[in-house]
Amino acid sequence: MEKTLNLTGRVLLAGLFLAGAVQKAVAPDLVRALLLERGLPGWIVWPALGLNAFGALALIAGMRLRPVALGLAFYCMATSVFHFVPADGWQMSIFVKNWAIAGGLLVLAGQASRQDG
Repeated sequence: MEKTLNLTGRVLLAGLFLAGAVQKAVAPDLVRALLLERGLPGWIVWPALGLNAFGALALIAGMRLRPVALGLAFYCMATSVFHFVPADGWQMSIFVKNWAIAGGLLVLAGQASRQDG
């Protein structure tokens, strides 16, 4: 049962990152505009797409869970700044969800290290 719950949780988390990769692949200009608006170079969209895709596949496969989960948690925390718009309830909801997802990934990283050692 524990393995099934763990895999199901990883697949659900991976879905978020797969969707992010697809979004960046299908409409890179939207992401590029957001990056440029924040003073970042637009080309970052491509490494972000790669990170999303690799992270999703690694979560599903259970590959190097601790470093992958830690990296994705940091990614969620860092990208949450794009959604910190206190006047916009929708954006603040995404901001909070990013931190909640980061929390779940940190739990996964802790669990993975316990299982490994």
